[in-house]
Amino acid sequence: MAQKSNVQLEPGWLSELSAEFDEPYMGELKAFLKAQKQAGKVIYPPAAQMFNAFNTTPFDKVKVVILGQDPYHGPGQAHGLSFSVPEGVRIPPSLQNIFKEIERDLGIARPNHGNLTKWAEQGVLLLNATLSVEQASAGSHQKRGWELFTDRAIAALNRDREGLVFMLWGSYAQKKGRLIDTSKHLVLKAVHPSPLSAHRGFLGCGHFSQANHYLQSHAQQPIDWAL
Repeated sequence: MAQKSNVQLEPGWLSELSAEFDEPYMGELKAFLKAQKQAGKVIYPPAAQMFNAFNTTPFDKVKVVILGQDPYHGPGQAHGLSFSVPEGVRIPPSLQNIFKEIERDLGIARPNHGNLTKWAEQGVLLLNATLSVEQASAGSHQKRGWELFTDRAIAALNRDREGLVFMLWGSYAQKKGRLIDTSKHLVLKAVHPSPLSAHRGFLGCGHFSQANHYLQSHAQQPIDWAL
């Protein structure tokens, strides 16, 4: 694992993003996080897991990108992969709907846990737009610099890779669609899998089978979505 200052980052990602750590916005973000901790705020996920998405899915192994918004803000939920929770933690409602759609789309039975590490290890980048959050305070670390960092990550994938699948669910994720060249990559859009919106087009979207067909048509191994 390569290192930039005190951040551990997979070498492929580090070579793409190392300049970001010298930018003023990252210095301000670091200072903000330090001040939050000094003020006694509980931050999720733990610092060692904030870059988990990058470290579990190396830059040159990415096949699919699933964009989330914020880490989960309850105890023990967030571990640095969007939509994922560690085994033993109750499966959140949005993830229940993701599993429901995979079952409908591919006939894969719903798992009894919500740990998506197996997807990440196959090349599914589970990236939140914001990589940290204060306990019990959704959106509390938005507009602090993380969005710019994750924009740069997506721009790097768009520029230096080809034939990727981007799953953009909900308006927040779809805003990042401006960074993606649809002549080089497949962009799949739907409403968010949240119970508030899933019935308006997420359930029935067929994104998982579409992703696999696209990967196979580009001579790539499909993702095994079973957990």
